[in-house]
Amino acid sequence: MTAVEKIEEQLASLCIAKRSTLSEEPAYLLDIDVSKPAQSESSRFVAVSCSNKSIRVYNRETLNFLREYSSHPGVLNGVRFAHACDSVVFSACSDGTVKCWDIRLAAQKAVQVFSGYPSNVFISFDINCSDLIICAGTEKVEKDTFLVFWDARGITNCASATKEPLGVYSESHNDDITKICFHPVKPNLVVSGSTDGLVNVFDINEDNEDDALISTCNSDSSVSFIGWSGKDYRQVYCMTHDEGFCWWDIAQLDTEEPITLLHVLDVRDAVCIENDSLHYLVGGLYHDKADKLFLVAGTSTGNIHLISCGTAGLSLAGTLRGGHSAAVRSCCWNPSDESLLTGGEDAQLLLWKPGAVERSLAKKASLKIASSVQKRVRVHNSSLKSRKK
Repeated sequence: MTAVEKIEEQLASLCIAKRSTLSEEPAYLLDIDVSKPAQSESSRFVAVSCSNKSIRVYNRETLNFLREYSSHPGVLNGVRFAHACDSVVFSACSDGTVKCWDIRLAAQKAVQVFSGYPSNVFISFDINCSDLIICAGTEKVEKDTFLVFWDARGITNCASATKEPLGVYSESHNDDITKICFHPVKPNLVVSGSTDGLVNVFDINEDNEDDALISTCNSDSSVSFIGWSGKDYRQVYCMTHDEGFCWWDIAQLDTEEPITLLHVLDVRDAVCIENDSLHYLVGGLYHDKADKLFLVAGTSTGNIHLISCGTAGLSLAGTLRGGHSAAVRSCCWNPSDESLLTGGEDAQLLLWKPGAVERSLAKKASLKIASSVQKRVRVHNSSLKSRKK
């Protein structure tokens, strides 16, 4: 058995280790992040952004609920932990701010607010691996769409201060900027995706936007997810709102080789799944030990498909069943213990680990509650053929 086959088998055998208890106010779990491990420690916290405009924080191992931050009047978009301090968590907000909370403090107030320009509505953001720069993407207002940058230093020692932007990129996208993702190890590289179909890679060390733009890749559709993959993370991939997939090798930019590794117009038609279907894409995970990219996909009934990516095409690596009772909306891969967190429209947060055993009593009870939650929070057609805005 090859190393890749071993990894595929391991992923396919992920089992439910923990479930979060359902909160009093059920909500869709839209984005998940795990705190970065401090020296020699495992990550301690999970943060989830929810459809009820809140961030919920859980203990990483037990999935016990710790605290909740509400940010009315704005809708929260995305959640990210700082890399060097696992108690600091950020989220972008539709009120034109990126907010930062310290989960060691009981206060509901953000410890820092990064404010945009008056017309900004932020729908995506990320913080770079050195915790120095935050970048947020805006909705299109009239003809304008922006990548806005801030200096993130000093977050814990100037409580409640509001920071103004360092500047913006305004020329490279012409529609809503739906996703931003900094490079995992190079703090100067960031990739952005938009409903204009473009996926742009920037080197923010350059003096101006023209020089900063290293590469523009066209997905031919509205971008819903982006990530880095490959050795030294020299590849970029994206998913689209009509369930397409694109994969590019940025290392080939200065060569004669084509940079497109794979372009699949509709993953639902490209992957054959016996006795089941594939309704939508959730996200991606790059397994660095195996140098292998996987897509996470799902069904309207809560099954999770893990799709193996190769330059020859896509194939099913395995299916995780018995966890969610409705569509899965978010996932987060934790390479330190090779576990997967998933959140869904059933308001459940699940931790999947290799070979885990879940206590069946707790499972039955939580599923029963989940089905009643589903009736309350379900707001759209369950076919989920496409998730266009």
